[in-house]
Amino acid sequence: MDTKFHITTDKSTLDIDMIVGYLSDRSYWAKGRSRETIEKSIDNSVCFGVYDHENKQVGFGRVVTDFCVLAWLMDVFILEEYRSRGLGKMLMQEILSYKEFEGIRRWALGTKDAHSLYKRFGFKPIEKPENMMDRIIETM
Repeated sequence: MDTKFHITTDKSTLDIDMIVGYLSDRSYWAKGRSRETIEKSIDNSVCFGVYDHENKQVGFGRVVTDFCVLAWLMDVFILEEYRSRGLGKMLMQEILSYKEFEGIRRWALGTKDAHSLYKRFGFKPIEKPENMMDRIIETM
């Protein structure tokens, strides 16, 4: 893990333009998501920014939670040029050890390609997917 990087939940430090650009233009899961939607999602989540030694934001993740029963991990990314430095692991450790999340019973997330990262932190496929349902409305 590179010690030249740090993580904070201080939303005033977030580079909203970078986050919107990554999620809306480059991610597979939020492609086309509007700036307004991204900003509203940030406002209503606990957000974690990853920063280099010059305070340039290089990663992001957010959690939607009730702080006791459920936490949903979302929009986790490290910019391509900063990957393979342990920053994803660093971000996950920070999120899962965040004091306000202590005692949360169930954590959930969706991923197409980062299963190996999340497995390191105890995530696994849903045991009874037949019990789970969702409702998706196609708007961004």
